[in-house]
Amino acid sequence: MKKFMFLSYGFEKPTPEIMAAWGTWFESIADRVVEGGHFPMGREISKQGTQDLPLGAQSITGYCIFTADSLDAAETIVKNCPYIESNRVYEIMTR
Repeated sequence: MKKFMFLSYGFEKPTPEIMAAWGTWFESIADRVVEGGHFPMGREISKQGTQDLPLGAQSITGYCIFTADSLDAAETIVKNCPYIESNRVYEIMTR
């Protein structure tokens, strides 16, 4: 099995329905999950300086590392995940 990272974009105050949908989805992939979490705050560091990142539609708000056989299989898993703005999935390459 390969490892993949799923990133969740977008923020809105979670309702009980959203929380229930996320819980159901995470239960459905529990046997594949390596690690996961959310990002309540962040900073961007660049040549122009440092700035706090607000939570909004373009924010990366969570991640999950999970296993799947291929990028296509990982996409199928992520398509079933509830989302606010969008979700992205990347294959994790290791040495």
